[in-house]
Amino acid sequence: MGIVIRLIVTAVALWVATLLLHGITLDTTSTPKKIGTLLAVAVIFGIVNAVIRPIVKTVGCAFYVLTLGLIALVVNGALFLLTSWIAGKLGLPFHVDGFLTAVLGALIVGAVSWVLNAVIPDRARGQGNDR
Repeated sequence: MGIVIRLIVTAVALWVATLLLHGITLDTTSTPKKIGTLLAVAVIFGIVNAVIRPIVKTVGCAFYVLTLGLIALVVNGALFLLTSWIAGKLGLPFHVDGFLTAVLGALIVGAVSWVLNAVIPDRARGQGNDR
């Protein structure tokens, strides 16, 4: 159940990013198609972050130390752009225009996800104590 909650939280965060930034577009007018696209992009985003982020962090460890972690903004933006590219290759109507928009979008998605995860109880995410 926890993965489904996480998927929904990421989809909501992506939706908020599309509302706040004009450079992130969801080119469909149908509400069910928007929801499906956001869920599909959330899956892609999760896979990209689970597979590629650890590799980038390991390879670029020195850059994280030298920049005091600020390189994470660049990495997050690049991963967000990669998510947009993969979504485009899969025929999903989700697009991010430019690197700065990707960095801002990744920041928004991260912040909204953090807030939503703070609000959702641990039991709903599957991390509660079963005593």
